[in-house]
Amino acid sequence: MQQIADWLKKLGLSEYAERFAENHVDFSVLPELTDQDLKDLGIVLGDRRKLLRAIADLNGIEKIQSKPTEAATTPVAPQPQDSAERRQVSVMFADLVGSTALSARMDPEDLREIFFAYQTAATETVRRLGGFVAKYMGDGVLVYFGYPQAHEDDAERAVRAGLELIAAVSALKAPVSLQTRVGIATGLVVVGDLIGSGEAQERGVVGETPNLAARLQGIAEPNTVVIAEGSRKLLGNLFELEDLGANDLKGITGQVRAWTALRASSVASRFEAQHETKLTSLVGRDEDLELLLRRWREAVGGAEGRVVLLSGEPGIGKSRLIVALEEQLQTEQYIPLRYFCSPLHTDSTLYPFISQLERAAGFERNDTTEAKVDKLSSLLGASPNHDNDAQLLAELLSVSTGDRYPPLNLSAWQKKQKTIEALVRQLEVLVRQQPVLMIFEDAHWIDPSSLELLDTTIERVARLWLCWSLPSDPNFIRHGPAKCM
Repeated sequence: MQQIADWLKKLGLSEYAERFAENHVDFSVLPELTDQDLKDLGIVLGDRRKLLRAIADLNGIEKIQSKPTEAATTPVAPQPQDSAERRQVSVMFADLVGSTALSARMDPEDLREIFFAYQTAATETVRRLGGFVAKYMGDGVLVYFGYPQAHEDDAERAVRAGLELIAAVSALKAPVSLQTRVGIATGLVVVGDLIGSGEAQERGVVGETPNLAARLQGIAEPNTVVIAEGSRKLLGNLFELEDLGANDLKGITGQVRAWTALRASSVASRFEAQHETKLTSLVGRDEDLELLLRRWREAVGGAEGRVVLLSGEPGIGKSRLIVALEEQLQTEQYIPLRYFCSPLHTDSTLYPFISQLERAAGFERNDTTEAKVDKLSSLLGASPNHDNDAQLLAELLSVSTGDRYPPLNLSAWQKKQKTIEALVRQLEVLVRQQPVLMIFEDAHWIDPSSLELLDTTIERVARLWLCWSLPSDPNFIRHGPAKCM
């Protein structure tokens, strides 16, 4: 750990050496740290940026514009196969606004620094969300989601990457305010053919989709993401969209309908958000539904709490079964709590609990910090240990309480344990008011801290007026909580 301490000292950040040591962060894991990891360590925004730049230097990110050498041990992306193949790909094209005017006003070396910071932000954002940077074109970036590695939610990943890239570029320190435009299209392409030679060699994508993404980027307003209809159909209601109507795009046959992706929506259920049309009737699942209802009656009857693990391959109807259970309980009085894990947040500490708290407190995007603290305090009500819990949960939600609640002098580990205790206390307060139905979706994507909290809660379920359902794929049985009733 002395090496880490010396490295931090060179950066002028020695005050964080103890936090790195407490969390066993050494040079073997340093290159894998993300902004969220540094935030979880309690490092303020400005210092996080300094650390990320220093980590980028360690990783050799400056090589993004040069040919990789044989000595490179950590490739930026998986190496694609030599043969071309037909794929559905979400293509993202991003462009720095006003780069031509910048080149006329700035010294070339200063402009290079801006381009490097912009490309680094794009690399980090895309890599974190599972995309592949196919090409840098001066102030432009071409990105594939769905190649070389495909995901079931590549369109969603692309839109999230576009929104996060805009935020990251806007936050860059530069002599002028930086803005970017993003276009996204999804469709079938032939990808994988090697074109060019030497350092200019790259994987080609043949099809209309890349051209469409580039044209959509061209009609986007600064700091906006514009998507095509093919992407929108795959997103459901996961994002708030503004309809731009039909557009005539150069080189594209016919009019193209487009939307501006404004922000992620505050959906109560990912399953329902992705199924905009009316759900069909549930067929052949009467026995499963009856089992869920029976466990609910046992929990409501006060005998003991119940935990049910719904496990099976994707697409067999686990989430649809939960919807059917909720339909059966429409006339009953109970408190519903829903938690959603995400493949994009497997390293985000307590992500499903943070999202649920924000929904339960009724946070709005335009709320002031003071308004958010008021809402959080109201949510906690007259719970025991109110002030300490409010401070802990406010920090979890990245909300400053100012002088309203006393600061807690705790180590990172102590703060984590106290936060878990505070969340369990809030659940116990709710259970004393009414029966609680907790639904934990996609538990196989749970982050380690949420899994620890889940285990702690399950240990107490027998004493609570609670029914907890965990839809998950079979892998969660091997890696998830051991106690399920």
